[in-house]
Amino acid sequence: MKRVRVIGVGPGDPDQVTIEAVHALREVAYFVVTDKSGRGGMPDPLVNARERLLDRHLERPPVIVRVDDPERERRPDRTATQEEYDAAVARWHQERQTAYEEALLSHEGDAGFLVWGDPAFYDSTIRILQSLQQRGRLDLELDVIPGISSIQLLAARHQIVLHEVGQALHVTSGRRLREALAQGQDNVVVMLNRVIELDGPGMDLSDWTIWWGANLGTPSEELVAGRVGDVLPAVDAARERVRAAAGWVMDIFLLRRTT
Repeated sequence: MKRVRVIGVGPGDPDQVTIEAVHALREVAYFVVTDKSGRGGMPDPLVNARERLLDRHLERPPVIVRVDDPERERRPDRTATQEEYDAAVARWHQERQTAYEEALLSHEGDAGFLVWGDPAFYDSTIRILQSLQQRGRLDLELDVIPGISSIQLLAARHQIVLHEVGQALHVTSGRRLREALAQGQDNVVVMLNRVIELDGPGMDLSDWTIWWGANLGTPSEELVAGRVGDVLPAVDAARERVRAAAGWVMDIFLLRRTT
């Protein structure tokens, strides 16, 4: 039986790793980390960020098993429909599953997978490892450690409550924001954004309020808040500053209809 620990490590600040997560980090023999370096020859900044986090919390040098992260199909003409997008994600998960399986088969001891934020929000690690359990080549015991999510940190940074009294909160992806608005959602957290599109047909959000943040908990963190029609250029500029400073952008925002 191989124990695999899926560890939520928060949005990026090592101080926001929970005590439970630190205990889990110190109990595994090695960490399986996906690495995008092979795509363009440049170091993967997210691997470096994980290494800094481990150096902060471990009492010994970490053993890191890097696996090449398969490139996901993102071309708009290949992922335009929900069916095409789902198929692209399924292929990507299958390729990751194979890479994880080989890493786990070739190393002894308990393994750790580091997940940004909380493993329950828009992350594939739990699903992929459960699929490995069903494959049967590995006898896996999964253990999930929750983490502080970027949703929580966004609210804390802006000093807000995520909903008005008695109001619902809808969490979705940038890809499905238009769908949420068509359903009548008026208080929406949006994650997984490649671009910020808040105008166009069915997307007249100029009078809504936005609370936006990128790379929360890291040195390149940026925050913007205000009326969408007023601050959208500031959001775009902040995203570019984050990308230039860190080499990557993880952003999230809350949209609320003004009453």
